[in-house]
Amino acid sequence: MDSTQDEKEEREHFLRIVRAFKHYKAHSLDRIARTERFLAKLPHRHRGLLARYSEHLANLKTCVENNDKIIKKITKDVSTIFENSHLVDSKLAVSSPSAQPSPADMEKVQATLKQFVRDWSEEGKLERQACYQPIIDELEKYYPESVRSKQEHRVLVPGAGLGRLAYEIASRGFMCQGNEFSLFMLFGSNFILNRCEGPNTLQVHPWVHQSVNCLNSADQTRGVRFPDVNPSCLPPHAHFSMAAGDFLEIYTENDYWDCVATCFFIDCANNIVAFIETIYKIIKPGGIWINLGPLLYHFADMLGEESIEPSYELVKEVILGIGFIIEKEETGVKTTYAQNPYSLLKYEYDSVFLVCRKPEQSFSYTNGTQEEVEDSDFEESQPA
Repeated sequence: MDSTQDEKEEREHFLRIVRAFKHYKAHSLDRIARTERFLAKLPHRHRGLLARYSEHLANLKTCVENNDKIIKKITKDVSTIFENSHLVDSKLAVSSPSAQPSPADMEKVQATLKQFVRDWSEEGKLERQACYQPIIDELEKYYPESVRSKQEHRVLVPGAGLGRLAYEIASRGFMCQGNEFSLFMLFGSNFILNRCEGPNTLQVHPWVHQSVNCLNSADQTRGVRFPDVNPSCLPPHAHFSMAAGDFLEIYTENDYWDCVATCFFIDCANNIVAFIETIYKIIKPGGIWINLGPLLYHFADMLGEESIEPSYELVKEVILGIGFIIEKEETGVKTTYAQNPYSLLKYEYDSVFLVCRKPEQSFSYTNGTQEEVEDSDFEESQPA
């Protein structure tokens, strides 16, 4: 595929995501309107009994309006992120039937709103403690503050989402880079990290689209304040960045990172072996990989996508076969993801927590075989 075709596809993808955000309000209000139309068809007596439900639907529309204000802030300067300014100022054919965003894209816009709660609100604190804190604790164990003050340690966080884990790692003195492929998350992280004005200055209604399993009407319309901290207030000498793009394509330099920290990430691959192999290659000899999460396998049931879905037992064999030494392993770690704490239905993962070390006397893994590599070879390849 030539560069012109690549650029065209990138432009169309970018436009598609912007269109989904811009269509949020119309899409959401249309869903409520369908409910209102059905309600109007009910017998008069039924409508009388549901008078408070009619009020609730009106409240939902107000919540959608408030969410749309957040979305307008997210998309206001999104064209400057990837030098696509000539794209967003076009009308994007939002009103054209052929340009209607897919249901999957609209669900991702809604998921982005929920992600603000998980990563950047007081309400998400318990989830972050369960998912992020074990990773941070292991980092601080392997690289205590006394060592960090003497030399920089590079930490990579692939699948960084809205950037909170990477932000927390950077705030503790590490040189940290978050990597994210999804434009939905990248638009959101750009907003939260670069343009938020201060703690708890914004409010989102994350559960407004969750119409099932609601105990109280107010649980669906409840607002959540964010961000719980000022994202711009990192320590003076903190090193924190976000990189956009495909993990497998961007990170190709061998023996560069002291640590790769993955949280709810490795099951996002069509081929999980490629992820683990790349992680091994880019970590320095003696460096560590910290992983926490389930094996949801995002492409498993997706039409038109090919994927492998090995069990954890087989994934562990891959990890050892590639050359990692497993330093720590815990199964059954209770975790949730963007969970509505007030819902009548809750999902909980029994996640796996791993700390793996790349040996000092490491191996080059190619074509299913391992070849021993001398330490001096690694030293020569270290970046300046």
